[in-house]
Amino acid sequence: MNKPINIPVQQVDPNDSRGLDGDGSLQVHLDPDVQIDKAKVFAIYGKGGIGKSTTSSNLSVAFSKLGKRVIQIGCDPKHDSTFTLTKALMPTVIDVLESVEFHSEELTPADYMYEGYNGVMCVEAGGPPAGTGCGGYVVGQTVKLLKQHHLLDDADVVIFDVLGDVVCGGFASPLQHAERALVVTANDFDSIFAMNRIAAAIKAKSKNYPVRLGGVIANRSSGTDEIDRFNDAVGLKRLAHFPDLDVIRRSRLKKSTLFEMDDTPELIAVQQEYLKLATALWDGTDALDAEPMKDRDLFDFLGFD
Repeated sequence: MNKPINIPVQQVDPNDSRGLDGDGSLQVHLDPDVQIDKAKVFAIYGKGGIGKSTTSSNLSVAFSKLGKRVIQIGCDPKHDSTFTLTKALMPTVIDVLESVEFHSEELTPADYMYEGYNGVMCVEAGGPPAGTGCGGYVVGQTVKLLKQHHLLDDADVVIFDVLGDVVCGGFASPLQHAERALVVTANDFDSIFAMNRIAAAIKAKSKNYPVRLGGVIANRSSGTDEIDRFNDAVGLKRLAHFPDLDVIRRSRLKKSTLFEMDDTPELIAVQQEYLKLATALWDGTDALDAEPMKDRDLFDFLGFD
């Protein structure tokens, strides 16, 4: 029988305004000594199953093709964010911390960081057992380890690939590190509904942290008409569009990034779209002051034919 993991949870003083991220919410305030200082930091969110890990991994490779030093951090207990980069499921930070009874000084970078395709450095934060603990603690400990081992000193880009559309304080914690938050969505009701709620979470975080909405990545969609209509209504912007191509599905099955697959005209077009997106993000995107809709208003707005 597995021994339960006793993960400490940091509390906040309800009278301390630094911990207030939105009306009526209390979130853990970051330790000021555990910040990512130099790299450009992006947090990728979106509905569960929308292709965030595929998007994150290929975006990481695109940045590396531009000559940038990239760290990708998977923030999902199933720890599969980076497997197309490393060709394996890596041990998680929470696993290796447990193995040394949370004495982080006993760990080395080789215990939790692996080099993936084209030099992308890969970390899987993992998460506490189901129904226990807080994902925010795990994200915080991951960044703390990276900082202690000076792994962030030479990084140009850090990408957080975050669990589903969960916007609780724990899995919203990467927003406390990020410069820009990006939302991956498809051209359908559920994906746009999730995007609206994620945008609301990012807006709440932006009151006390530097993170701002950077834009929307359309994925697994032949068209973008409903995405664009929603973006126009709330003040968002589409940065890239990746259609629902079979080669993308096959790349996951082959444990490969799209930059390793056999070239075809349609695949080259997708690779170029990723390189274009990476270039735009590196050059700097506008901070979008989106105004998400109330759930009922959005339900009425999304009146598809």
